Amino acid sequence: MSIYARGGVYWYTFSFSGKRYQESTKSKSKTLAKEAEKNRRRELEKAFNNVTDTRKARVQSISVVAATYLEDYKVRHRAGTFAEYALGHVTRLLGDKLVVDITDTAVKSFQTTRLKEGAAPKSVNEEVTFLLRLLGDAGDALRVRLRRNKALKLKVEQNVARAYSEDEKTRMLELAKDSSARRSGSPAIYPALVLALNAGMRDAEIRTLTWAQVDFEKQFLTVGRSKTAAGEGRTIPLNSLLLPALLDHSVWYSRRFGMIKPDWYLFPFGKSKHLDPARPMTTLKTVWTNIKTKASITGRWHDTRHTLVTELAESGAGDQTIMDIAGHVSRQMLSRYSHIRMEAKRKALEGIVSKPAAQHQAPPPAPVAPGIA
Repeated sequence: MSIYARGGVYWYTFSFSGKRYQESTKSKSKTLAKEAEKNRRRELEKAFNNVTDTRKARVQSISVVAATYLEDYKVRHRAGTFAEYALGHVTRLLGDKLVVDITDTAVKSFQTTRLKEGAAPKSVNEEVTFLLRLLGDAGDALRVRLRRNKALKLKVEQNVARAYSEDEKTRMLELAKDSSARRSGSPAIYPALVLALNAGMRDAEIRTLTWAQVDFEKQFLTVGRSKTAAGEGRTIPLNSLLLPALLDHSVWYSRRFGMIKPDWYLFPFGKSKHLDPARPMTTLKTVWTNIKTKASITGRWHDTRHTLVTELAESGAGDQTIMDIAGHVSRQMLSRYSHIRMEAKRKALEGIVSKPAAQHQAPPPAPVAPGIA
């Protein structure tokens, strides 16, 4: 046993299962400090000896457990990018701790640290979710205690998606077209933006689109790998704005690479003279940010998808049609994306007021058949 005083309080230090523990008892009493040290040892020993089959896992480091979890996650799920990002923060801050070390206090400390780093509450909640999942049964117990203490989830602001106006769309498209036409600009931004606004495709669906998925003869495209099962494989017609945009892009593409192969990506990886059509581009963030700034517009790339769904709803398209185009899995999910704009609602209500006054008056009495003399 090693108890020592530092800063007016007692600390203890000892080794367990190859790991050194050096923790404050937050007590000025040496007697209480000794008891705290004994309790901590007992806690570790109980966890270690709890169940024979899980004993080894309980004393593994978070970094080791997270690596195993992520490898399995990528095999079982469609996209592992966000899981990799979330667990990256978990291992960065908690990687050297053992599974048995992750307590309510450790989770709350992780939340606080991430918020101080500027992470959004929603992101922190998702990171904690991954942390608790990889802890297995211990994570389930932690989840119950954190929920009971109202510390499981950070409060998240509900950001209602916006729909771009016609004027905003026009400004964005003009700037995007200019960028695609300039030698120093981005050849991808205009056709990608037209795709987003007229096909409602998600960012990843656009970036990984291949020429094999575009049928110019029948004028439709087929979505490939998607975020949801409902989104994968859906077909979307090429309207009178999207068709010429993709045809023009194919002309540029043929000039740039000398040919078009079916398995090549519409939006190739790389920059300027170093483009690789066999690999998909990774992001449109920089050029998209520049377009928004020049157009004096606020919003997200994903709001282009909200815009299309809103316009379809305003046009009177049925729920099933919208779901078939956007790839939503349920009407409940559709309701999160479809936000009818105020102007459309105003027109609908004004339509009631503007009805001819005659429609609101009592109908005249029915004519009486003339009597027979």
